[in-house]
Amino acid sequence: MYTKKECVAMLLAGGQGSRLYALTHDMAKPAVPYGGKYRIIDFPLSNCVNSGIDTVGVLTQYQPLVLHDYIGNGQPWDLDKMNGGVHSLPPFQTALGAQWYKATANAIYQNISFVDRYDPEYVIILSGDHIYKMDYNEMLEFHKEKNADCTIAVLNVSLEEASRFGIMTADENGFITAFEEKPKEPKSTLASMGIYIFTWAKLKKYLIDNENDENASKDFGKNIIPDMLNNNEVMVAYPFEGYWKDVGTLDSLWEANMDLLNPNIPIDLYDPEWKMYSRNPIMPPQYIGQDAVVENSMVTDGCEIDGTVDFSVIFEGVKIESGATVTDSIIMPGSVIKSGAIVEYAIIGENCEVGAGAHIGARPETFESRDNWGIAVVGHNITISENAKVLPKQIISENM
Repeated sequence: MYTKKECVAMLLAGGQGSRLYALTHDMAKPAVPYGGKYRIIDFPLSNCVNSGIDTVGVLTQYQPLVLHDYIGNGQPWDLDKMNGGVHSLPPFQTALGAQWYKATANAIYQNISFVDRYDPEYVIILSGDHIYKMDYNEMLEFHKEKNADCTIAVLNVSLEEASRFGIMTADENGFITAFEEKPKEPKSTLASMGIYIFTWAKLKKYLIDNENDENASKDFGKNIIPDMLNNNEVMVAYPFEGYWKDVGTLDSLWEANMDLLNPNIPIDLYDPEWKMYSRNPIMPPQYIGQDAVVENSMVTDGCEIDGTVDFSVIFEGVKIESGATVTDSIIMPGSVIKSGAIVEYAIIGENCEVGAGAHIGARPETFESRDNWGIAVVGHNITISENAKVLPKQIISENM
């Protein structure tokens, strides 16, 4: 017998994350490391716990092994519950056969039975690839006050960015009057954050109708939300004004990590009022050598730094040898930067070795045109040979 829950969270974490290229060849995007000691999925999971939501379904599909191992029984997030807790929900076989999740709405449709176990009044739909802190309970109270069928978290974006998002128009009371998914010519700058609260009985009906429509694309932005709007359901926009970053591209992942080093950007991972939880290996304290130089950087436990590090995020277990220089870069867990190597404006994946004298990336001012410059990326478990050179914008997915 399952305990009835007021609200169940469904976290969409099955996407391929193809725009992260080598960093998601063998892991799902929500499992990608972030901020020295976290992975991207820590943010929605921690938000759920801090918001009092203790039942979370994590819908996985693409390369789920690392993500499943990381989530485990949910203990680091206090989600190892007898009733509720966190559940990994990959596609499964039924008496009618087996099929992959086709899109966001179909993924939830295939897990209606999981939600129904807890007979919730409300369901919150989350994405697994955003960096932000948000009290979902405040959004739920807003949903109740408005007597809404659907509440969409929104933020204002620039007109140039608007075509990347679902864009809506809302009246002065927050009621949504129009919605368009990734419009070529946006009529507003009010962008969907991909965070939805639905009254479950209403959403369930739309999911079933959507699944029975052979011509539908099985997607929230393309089908469910427009259909509800066309049927005059009560839909409201919930304004969000805090830090939020979609880390779906290499540039945005690099920027989100660099934001942690900027005191003027409001993202605090160590706020005792809103703790960010993660599954971290037990490591000894970081070791900073006598001749090492470390400035403006985050250096995690288990690191050995004998070289020079400036304006960089260094994950656990990283070794930077004497004579090596790392600037404006992200070095993911377990990687080694050998003596004499230079890493600048780059992302180095997990368990890599950058050989002595190698040069990864370049400073933007060394290029006449910024169009020719970009972040250099080395994927996971890669060895870069001595004196090798990896150019800006280059993405390395095999040993060189």
